[in-house]
Amino acid sequence: MVLSHNDSVKLFRNSAPYINAHRGKTFVLMFGGEAVEDANFANIIQDIALLNSLGVRLILVHGARPQIDQRAIWRKVEPRFSEDVRITDKQTLECVKDAAGSVRSQIEALLTMGLANSPMHGAQIRVCSGNLVVAMPIGVRNGVDFEHTGLVRRVDVTGINDHLDDGSIVLLPPMGYSPTGEVFNLSHEDVATNAVKALKADKLIIFTEKDGLVDETGRLLRNIQLNSLYPMLEQAHLQQEKHSIQTIIDSLEAGVSRCHCVSYGQDGALLQELFTRDGAGSLISQSYYEQIRTATIEDVGGILNLINPLEEKGILVKRSREILEREIEQFTIIERDGMTIACAALYPYLEEQCGELACVATHTDYRGGNRGERLLSAICEQAKLQGLTSIFCLTTVTSHWFQEQGFVRATLDDLPAKKKQLYNFQRNSKVFVLTL
Repeated sequence: MVLSHNDSVKLFRNSAPYINAHRGKTFVLMFGGEAVEDANFANIIQDIALLNSLGVRLILVHGARPQIDQRAIWRKVEPRFSEDVRITDKQTLECVKDAAGSVRSQIEALLTMGLANSPMHGAQIRVCSGNLVVAMPIGVRNGVDFEHTGLVRRVDVTGINDHLDDGSIVLLPPMGYSPTGEVFNLSHEDVATNAVKALKADKLIIFTEKDGLVDETGRLLRNIQLNSLYPMLEQAHLQQEKHSIQTIIDSLEAGVSRCHCVSYGQDGALLQELFTRDGAGSLISQSYYEQIRTATIEDVGGILNLINPLEEKGILVKRSREILEREIEQFTIIERDGMTIACAALYPYLEEQCGELACVATHTDYRGGNRGERLLSAICEQAKLQGLTSIFCLTTVTSHWFQEQGFVRATLDDLPAKKKQLYNFQRNSKVFVLTL
């Protein structure tokens, strides 16, 4: 798809807040050997190079399972597993070192490429790797000796930060080294988890075969909370992603605020996820990505942008900036990445123990996601805390929605006396009441 000049300018301008937000932050990017073999991997490398040029501190953690399996076939080494973990004997370890070295060389070569007329022309990216992960053996579990299969003991935080401070990209393979000079085969999930924890990374980004995490019907789950991840570990349709999900859980529990799952087969998915409001994959956070909160004076502009189109159509009663500033504490908003996408206001009439629900609005791009219902629920909780027993609304075009939420038709006589005096007969609004 070719963008027009205006669309290109708009897209670039809209990405500016994310460029500023990501600059200087530390991201851990995790991808398996399957991603390296995908036809789109060269495009992913170009996008990684772009992130580096924008000042993002990048740690790439790669796997090599399919490459190890292939070399085991070539060497006629029979793969052995226990509890879904590879048993690494001396022959298998040679396959691991060969495969990991090959993948590392491929990634380094792609990041070094700077042909004229290519996206990476003039990038001059440095890639650093080495003995940055200290490992220890798994040992014997349930009578099974895992030999050269290991676990991460320690990540060299100082060494990695030195490279990042120099503007280099750090590459961590699925191997670790012990103080005794041994080499251990590690899972790249274990390496990524420990890198995130040790470096206090700002984000973990995982590349998966699918667009992200999906439900039983295959529908992409765009926004997920941490507490929703635990049952996913047992869901049959997500067993392939089980290790990735556990890595996300461990990272969020360690303090990372956001993790992302994006497709390694979709061109531009990484950039779309990081530099657009709606992203391309799954965003997993400790708390809900869209925050419901009481509005402050800084939100006046966002609310005006939201309600002005509805006021022009006569759906909402017009409010000036001065009125809105004076009444801002009555408003509750839903904020998404700094943008106000929905709002509602509660005006209490304490003598009658009721309140008016007013100025309910949702941005056109975000309708149909139960945001109105979430706002109504928050407003009802506020009303109860104030000792109100019912809330009412006046509407001209959205009566069906209010009825679906449990409101019932009422009359002018059911309104508080002060509100009845201000009723606009020209608008001829319908009255609805919800008992709390």
